[in-house]
Amino acid sequence: MNTVQYIEHEGHRLFAVVPIDLWNQLTKNHGDKEGVTSYNTIKDRDGGYHIPSAVRNAEMAGTHTLKAWREYRGLTQDALAQAVGISTPYLCQIETGKRTGTTKVHKAFARVLNVPLSVLAVT
Repeated sequence: MNTVQYIEHEGHRLFAVVPIDLWNQLTKNHGDKEGVTSYNTIKDRDGGYHIPSAVRNAEMAGTHTLKAWREYRGLTQDALAQAVGISTPYLCQIETGKRTGTTKVHKAFARVLNVPLSVLAVT
């Protein structure tokens, strides 16, 4: 496992969580060329996409993922519904779990919210 995870607050990275073997390797090589190369290799493997803490906190508090992202992006239900091309009541039903929405609608949500489709998947 070489995945570096970030803890963010208000869109800014505050902490990096790294696997212990990676940490040991980085600290062992601190300051030398190999250590810098290791860091750059890990950084290059990072997909660059991180879920903000505000979204994670909302999800952990029970907020639907779509609603958490909508609120994080500062959109009203009306604004998101209009941008996606659906009715506000339909969006409300998706956010409350009464309806799931089509793949086409979820792709539009992902595009408008500027997130990968996979983060909107309800688990």
